[in-house]
Amino acid sequence: MQKQDLVDKNPLKILAQTKEGKPVSKRMGLVTARAGLGKTAILVQIALDSILRDNQVLHVSIGQRLEKTKAWYDDIIKDITEGVKLANTAELMADVLKNRLIMTFKESEFTRPKLEERLNDLVYQNIFRPSCLVIDGYDFGDSSREALADFRELMEAMDLQIWFSAVSHRDDDRVSEAGVPAPCHTLDDLFDTVVVIKPETAKPNLSLNIVKDETGCVEKGKVLDLDPATYLVKST
Repeated sequence: MQKQDLVDKNPLKILAQTKEGKPVSKRMGLVTARAGLGKTAILVQIALDSILRDNQVLHVSIGQRLEKTKAWYDDIIKDITEGVKLANTAELMADVLKNRLIMTFKESEFTRPKLEERLNDLVYQNIFRPSCLVIDGYDFGDSSREALADFRELMEAMDLQIWFSAVSHRDDDRVSEAGVPAPCHTLDDLFDTVVVIKPETAKPNLSLNIVKDETGCVEKGKVLDLDPATYLVKST
């Protein structure tokens, strides 16, 4: 299998372009689930899909060490390439190293101005200009609507896809009309796409439920299977 085959066969390709085949350049996306159900793995697969399309990706990891975030990529790439017998894994690894940048922040220090300050240093020197930004570990319970709207403004200003992860809790049954669980239930209008990971009781899988998409890529209610061992998205 060649690198392009990974793009063509990736179930998450349904989020990359509209039904008319137009690429989506701007999006605020959310992946939400209870702890331990694979949110980071989905963010990494979204990032890898963007890298395979020759884009640059900035991965912001809040409250976690760089080595732990890097290990997520190594593990996901290992699982993907072993499953498909990729002809040139070294080429894929080189693309990831060239087009992925990991930034870490302490939870108390992460704000749009601080992110933008560090990012602009790279952009203005023509060192790194991401098309996709994934933010893992953002504390929605301790954030404001205005702070999140600020990131939407950043998306517009820099022509970015921005994906967040959010932790929901088993004992909090609040949910928006669109199906977005707390703590993001009152913020769902700020997201173009919302993906909820749920345990699937009918079979030994997790499911990836797209409860909202306003980019024209996929119908609301689309469900993808998620392997509970590797957290790889399995099928469309």
